[in-house]
Amino acid sequence: MKKLIYCLLLSALAVGAKELTGKWSGSFDITNSSGETKADSAYMDLKVHDGAVTGTAGPNAEKQWPLQKGKLDGRKLTFEVSADEGGLLVFDLVFDGDSIKGTCSGTGSGGEKMSAQVSLKRTP
Repeated sequence: MKKLIYCLLLSALAVGAKELTGKWSGSFDITNSSGETKADSAYMDLKVHDGAVTGTAGPNAEKQWPLQKGKLDGRKLTFEVSADEGGLLVFDLVFDGDSIKGTCSGTGSGGEKMSAQVSLKRTP
């Protein structure tokens, strides 16, 4: 019985990782250090292999930066992106099979601290 449960759990994790692979788009609502919020867009092209996540992320399909330290642990998706002019964004997201949601924090271009709410759906 334990072997059956273990096999089912591994199968579910493998399917989840496979479902994450693909193109995702949605909102990226940024709050700067002075509390001002600005709506923006997000686009990600993700690939998963053995829990490691690679790919790119940016505001749209034309402007993308490579993911660093990408990891999918169960439903938790984490990675970093080094943007233009030395900005670093740290993503802490949840993948539920249909959507990717969570937060991003870091420094924008020019070194200003920021945070963002991220909400993505699969792009056909």
